[in-house]
Amino acid sequence: MMRVLSVASEAAPLVKTGGLADVAGALPGALAAEGVEMRTLLPGYPAVMAAATGPAHDLGETFGGPARLVEGRLGETTLYALDAPHLFDRAGGPYLGPDGADWPDNPERFAALSMAAARIGAEGVDGWRPDLMHLHDWQPALTPVYLQAVGARVPTIVTIHNIAFQGVAPAEKLGALGLPAEGFTSEGFEYYGQISALKAGLVHADAINTVSPTYAAELLEPEFGMGLDGLLRARRGVLCGILNGIDTEAWTPPYASPRGKAKHTRALREEFGLPPSDGPLAIVISRLTHQKGLDLLLEALPALTGTGGQLAMLGSGEPALEAAFRDAAEAEPNISVRFGYDEALSHRMMAGGDAILVPSRFEPCGLTQLYGLRHGTIPVVALTGGLADTVINASPAGIAAKAATGLQFHPVTSERLAQALVKLTTLWSDRPLWQRLMRNAMAHPVGWDVSARAYADLMKSLVTPS
Repeated sequence: MMRVLSVASEAAPLVKTGGLADVAGALPGALAAEGVEMRTLLPGYPAVMAAATGPAHDLGETFGGPARLVEGRLGETTLYALDAPHLFDRAGGPYLGPDGADWPDNPERFAALSMAAARIGAEGVDGWRPDLMHLHDWQPALTPVYLQAVGARVPTIVTIHNIAFQGVAPAEKLGALGLPAEGFTSEGFEYYGQISALKAGLVHADAINTVSPTYAAELLEPEFGMGLDGLLRARRGVLCGILNGIDTEAWTPPYASPRGKAKHTRALREEFGLPPSDGPLAIVISRLTHQKGLDLLLEALPALTGTGGQLAMLGSGEPALEAAFRDAAEAEPNISVRFGYDEALSHRMMAGGDAILVPSRFEPCGLTQLYGLRHGTIPVVALTGGLADTVINASPAGIAAKAATGLQFHPVTSERLAQALVKLTTLWSDRPLWQRLMRNAMAHPVGWDVSARAYADLMKSLVTPS
């Protein structure tokens, strides 16, 4: 059985800020069926340390304090927690302090994670040594550099979940982070005069993947590559896209067929204080950011409410967007918003919503549209990234083939979104057609089976048989 160390900054259910956590939490179990023994290394946040009650392994002084690896469990698989209280035992989130700003020592915190990963790769833990390292996003992406520094040869895969986050640090931290000066070049990890942890990983990784085939292609373009498109074009031979899946058991709808949704829709309207309606109830569960296109939705909302539709929103993010949606809800009784994060409510919204709106300007994969498909909650999505790869458009051809599962719009503008919302209410009014869309959506495969096999094949291609 191949041994793989997964290194991430978060993993569900222990700590989660977004889709990365769902992927890092689900992959170890999904890969077990493919002959891969995956163990996971996480920073020792308080929630992670609560699950780490096994043996401890001393790592010595690490960026100003003692550090050790403590074993625990992540589902049915082994967890290693990097217990470094001076770096991770603090109030706030994984990346932001209580004031909402980045922790100023984030470069050191996640360099420590990369160093611990390299130590496991080079030396192993109690006789277990990985054949391959799977590194998620920028936080562990310095691992190949540290492996190289100690002369350890362990293949690495870097998965890009969102290239907008690159782990940039000032150049003067080069020595403090233990990085080789010769690597600070445009061909190395120098990025516009600063250090980029993600770039370091992309330069040195044996394979690079991202979380949908369309996003993999988009990353080669300046519009989406965030300054790394040239590097990725140079490395396109080791770049691929593998779609994310979801935990289909955790996201099983509380009904077996479309007929069961109606009572959950009524309950959701009541919970959000929306009046009874003969139109579709659209939902949004999202970070309120420019990337997610929620400013476009604000402009397009009259197209939904003006044709009998309603909106229930759950999310948080940019203060200006929160204020704008609060104003919209106060002015329009068919709009209701909740700010914050509420996992249980998000499940009730998936069960009760008729449609889920995902108007992202770019979206590496997206998970909410997959949750929507699972529940027969019809996705209305921008034609980008994983949204393009997972939703079959209700075009005349898609409807005629009885294959459509949702609505796509392009270009990503408020006008095109408004047109899609009008089409949504039109489709909704054709009850037999809408029921067929729901059945198609609920039958669409959204689990990990196919993607886990693709990951396993990629991993096995990089490991030389012993």
